[in-house]
Amino acid sequence: MQPTFSLTSPRTSGAIAVLCATVIMAGCSKKQEAPHAQQAPQVVVFTVNPAALPMSAELPGRTNAYQVADVRPQVGGLIQKRLFVEGSDVKAGTALYQIDPATYQAAYNSAKAALSKAKANLLTAGPKASRYKELVAIEGVSRQEYDDAVAAFEQAKADVESATAALETANINLKYSTVTAPISGRTSRSTVTAGALVTAGQADALTTVQQLDPIYVDVTQSSTDLLRLKRQMADGSLKKVGEGQAKVDLILPDGSKYSEPGKLQFAGVTVDPTTGNVILRALFPNPKGELLPGMYVRAQLETGVDEKAITVPQVGVTRNQKGQATALILNKENKVEQRVLTTSGTVGTNWLVTSGLAAGDRVIVEGLQKVKPGAPAVAVPAKAADAPAAAASAAASAASAH
Repeated sequence: MQPTFSLTSPRTSGAIAVLCATVIMAGCSKKQEAPHAQQAPQVVVFTVNPAALPMSAELPGRTNAYQVADVRPQVGGLIQKRLFVEGSDVKAGTALYQIDPATYQAAYNSAKAALSKAKANLLTAGPKASRYKELVAIEGVSRQEYDDAVAAFEQAKADVESATAALETANINLKYSTVTAPISGRTSRSTVTAGALVTAGQADALTTVQQLDPIYVDVTQSSTDLLRLKRQMADGSLKKVGEGQAKVDLILPDGSKYSEPGKLQFAGVTVDPTTGNVILRALFPNPKGELLPGMYVRAQLETGVDEKAITVPQVGVTRNQKGQATALILNKENKVEQRVLTTSGTVGTNWLVTSGLAAGDRVIVEGLQKVKPGAPAVAVPAKAADAPAAAASAAASAASAH
């Protein structure tokens, strides 16, 4: 026989009361847990604070010798010997080659003798002209004889001058038989050896001397960037770095920084029609000879000071499908919004932003994956990112507040 229960029985009433209490408690528990389930995510923000920033441009360039001299013979003859070590440093006037001087020594001796002869003729022509002057006055000699004596005297003086010039020329050629360095610098390899026949003014240089201290660095900059810099200087958005020559730093091919700073000498006045670039020339000291002509280097050139530069950590900037730089901003209502930015390069680990941000904007740099535009978020200052324990404590206290 099946047992029957009555809704009015004490046992049934008690069970119903227990069931209702359980349902009510469960509902209250869900209401209390709901705020925790809808809690806004925490994000680390970087507050934009414009500040003065020295601006620089990194430009490619190559080194060039300060002075270059191709050494060529100025007289012809056989090379007797080479007098320098290839690749060594020489001073201006140092003997580099010796050309056989025999013929030039003979020509010098001949010119010297011709000068002595001319001077001897002058010794007799002068007094004769003087005596004839006195005699013509008393009609001791004819006027024609006097004129001939004066002409002979003038001819003797001209012969002396001509012989003096010939002797000087012979002496110069004799000196040129010793080929010397025209400038101080470092020699290259020799293109001739002893026994080679050379001629005056030949096309091929015997060697080359290059002055390497100081040394030039020629860098290229696009005319577009140059115009932009000039406009920024004109409208005041960039200020000049002092009144002297702009400072230039150098990055060597191995990535290291050159120890000596350089100075900008001049900017080219002509744009290369094939590349659209202008040439900037800087001068660097090179006492140790580290820089060699033809080296590829990168020059960091100070272009001015941006008094209101905005920089943002690179972790806070991403790219959209169009390739534009974007950042997530936490606005005053603590809601996330997306901004499209314009950047003009990097400064260390930061992007230099030229448009899209203003002073006081809060850029999300951590927790980007937890938020999306339009969603609410709770801001944690960027400095807290360096202290995980402090961030965890702040998160715990925020959770307990809810």
